Amino acid sequence: MLREDNPVSQFPPVPLLLGILVACLVSVGLVWMVGQQSIVALAYGGALVAILLTLLLMARLRGAPVEELAFQADWSVTSAAMENRRRGVAIIDRANRLVCANSTYVDWFDGETAPYDLPFDEPSREAIMDAARDAWRDGKAKADELQLSGSEAQYRLHVDRSGRGESYLVWRFAEIREERSYDGLAERLSGRLGDVISRAGLELALVAPDGIVLTTTPGLAERATGNREKSLAGHEFVQLLRSDDRDRIFFAREGQQGSPQTLVHVPLDTPANARLSDADQAPSLMLLIDSTVGIGGGWEGSGKAAIPQLEALLSALPLGLALTDRDGRFLFANKAFLRAVERKEQGLPQFPSDLVVQDDKAAMADTVRRFAKGATASGDMAVRLSNDKEEPVSIGLAGIRGLGDAAVLLSISDSSEEKRLRRQVAQATKMQAVGQLAGGVAHDFNNVLTAIIGYCDLMLLRHTPGDSDYDDIQQIKANSNRAASLTRQLLAFSRQQTLRPVVLQLPDVVSEVSQLLKRLMGEKIEFSVRHDRELGSVRADPQQLEQVIINLAVNARDAMQANALERGKQDWKGRLTLATRRVSARDVRKMGIDIMPADDYTVLIVQDTGGGIPPEHLNKIFEPFFTTKEQGKGTGLGLSTVYGIVKQSNGFIFADNVQGPDGTPIGARFTMYLPVHKGELPASMRGEAAEEAKATEWSAGGNLLLVEDEDMVRAVAERALARAGYTVTTATDGEEGLAEVANGSTEFDLIVSDVVMPAMDGPAMARAIRKVKPDIPILFMSGYAEEQLRNEIDIDNMHFIPKPFSVQQINAKVAEVLGEQRD
Repeated sequence: MLREDNPVSQFPPVPLLLGILVACLVSVGLVWMVGQQSIVALAYGGALVAILLTLLLMARLRGAPVEELAFQADWSVTSAAMENRRRGVAIIDRANRLVCANSTYVDWFDGETAPYDLPFDEPSREAIMDAARDAWRDGKAKADELQLSGSEAQYRLHVDRSGRGESYLVWRFAEIREERSYDGLAERLSGRLGDVISRAGLELALVAPDGIVLTTTPGLAERATGNREKSLAGHEFVQLLRSDDRDRIFFAREGQQGSPQTLVHVPLDTPANARLSDADQAPSLMLLIDSTVGIGGGWEGSGKAAIPQLEALLSALPLGLALTDRDGRFLFANKAFLRAVERKEQGLPQFPSDLVVQDDKAAMADTVRRFAKGATASGDMAVRLSNDKEEPVSIGLAGIRGLGDAAVLLSISDSSEEKRLRRQVAQATKMQAVGQLAGGVAHDFNNVLTAIIGYCDLMLLRHTPGDSDYDDIQQIKANSNRAASLTRQLLAFSRQQTLRPVVLQLPDVVSEVSQLLKRLMGEKIEFSVRHDRELGSVRADPQQLEQVIINLAVNARDAMQANALERGKQDWKGRLTLATRRVSARDVRKMGIDIMPADDYTVLIVQDTGGGIPPEHLNKIFEPFFTTKEQGKGTGLGLSTVYGIVKQSNGFIFADNVQGPDGTPIGARFTMYLPVHKGELPASMRGEAAEEAKATEWSAGGNLLLVEDEDMVRAVAERALARAGYTVTTATDGEEGLAEVANGSTEFDLIVSDVVMPAMDGPAMARAIRKVKPDIPILFMSGYAEEQLRNEIDIDNMHFIPKPFSVQQINAKVAEVLGEQRD
């Protein structure tokens, strides 16, 4: 707020005020003399006083806008205050507009763009939206591993709610860098850390693979050249040292007049599985230990006196380093070493061999003893740590002399980030392979089920209810249909299932499964349904939507039961709520979810009181084979199937936690968005009388060409179509089917063909046939998704029937196609 140094400066000067007062008195006196009436004179004087007070008040108020300027935000000052070369900082207001950003944010993201509009990939954009919602609600949020599209750069995000009225979000982006052990080491050695190390009698040099010095501690430069400020970068390291006939090492400038040095070579970033070209690019750390270090007690027999000086050095370095005595017992290890061997919580064991698996213990112990008792040398060995038996690591060893008793220096690079990235790539590759395998298995299994179901239908034609075999055949068919539902679940997991979408109202689907859900929930769970008004219709597969609702409800029931057992409550009550809502395009824009197009949606919300989802699991909840249930009680495919069905229906699904009054999660909430159908509604949904259904039976017969490489499927389909009155010609592959058409001996009305066949597949055969018979319709049979098939095959007058199918289904589909051709 601006300070007012002269409060009276807003009023007229004192002489002017006195003059105005005298004039007012004179005018009042004249009025009294003329009118000889005191009341008139007093009224006139009061009016003058009121006018003067009004003028003074207006002069006072004229300064108010100056004060208000102090409350206006000066974003240029804010931008200067938040400059940070390692953090990209941006501020947005309630309308999601970028009001301020520092230069790092602008450089990283190529301009002043709001965080919602930055070119991150889809999972990262979803994580950004979740963080924004959490920050507006909770005051702060964060997101990790945000991947920028078209770039290898990854970022970490922290969001805080701030400002007067908490009406702004402060976004802080930090770039995630895979640090090497020697990143930043050059600056530290040449700075204050180097001074501390030099005063301790130790000198360090960072040397390139070709032996050229990159940087040194200031003390090493002084002893090598006599000038502490001189840089040794570009010099050959070996030219700085000399050795005598007893292999003692001295500085070349000091010669044997100086004190002997112990040289320890520490290789950097050379893991056991590194390629030679990678290892050649890593520099080395050369440690020179003066022989005078530790004089006045030496190591006191057990090597304890010189340890504090080495601890100060080792603790400050980012490379994992540890020191053992000549018997192989650990004396010290820095934090980087404990982090690299994953022993930060357990602490350091007694011997280095305790860190490795049983097979490597003997080799590790022998190597440490050899370096402790032998000549000064260095090397490395590949071992497997007991905490991570799959990935071998490289541990560097170097014998130390000149500190009294012999010792061994162990070094290891912290590769935890590299391991994490490798696991992510392996997991993604595995999921892709499992998805392809699931689709292939389901396709082949559908052929077997087609034959089983078809033969059951043919046998049922010869048996009537009451026969001894009728019930057995019905049981075989029922189990086959159950197996078919399992294959549909596999195809849903791999997102290759065939959907049969229709235009429907979401409350109708909820109503269909409500009675089943009440039985599934049991007596301890209160089940309630709420519907919004004027919901838009959606286009989806009703059976698949029922599966989505049942899966979400069963997961909620299990979560509430597990939460009650965990809290030790025997007499517990839960609540499951299903609600539908109408969300307009304007509401979607306000939500700021970039992955969702701004459109009208019908929303289904499934909410429980099961204690919520742990925050660390929220980002993994839809991953295949991920489950929080006990082993043997969950496959991890339920929510993955739900996600696949929703995505195939062009919808979106999100999971979050419902917060209680104290801010702790009290339950989980799954929100499914399905776009409102904008096309013409069916007659039944418009309230008009539905047209009389067309007959599915085609009585005119016809010549059919059946092309199928599976003998059992071909036999069932041939018998089914022949019993329906069709003349069926069969072929075992695409080449044979093409030959039947090309010969011209029979005019076929329809070609019924499998898609995947040896030699020539169905689509290739169809394209070749269309060159000869351009108008002939083609009906494809396949266990893959119809949508995927149509995207890959661009053929006119193409029809589709999914496997497995029954005798009635294939007859009805053939009749439908022939009926369309004759209309």
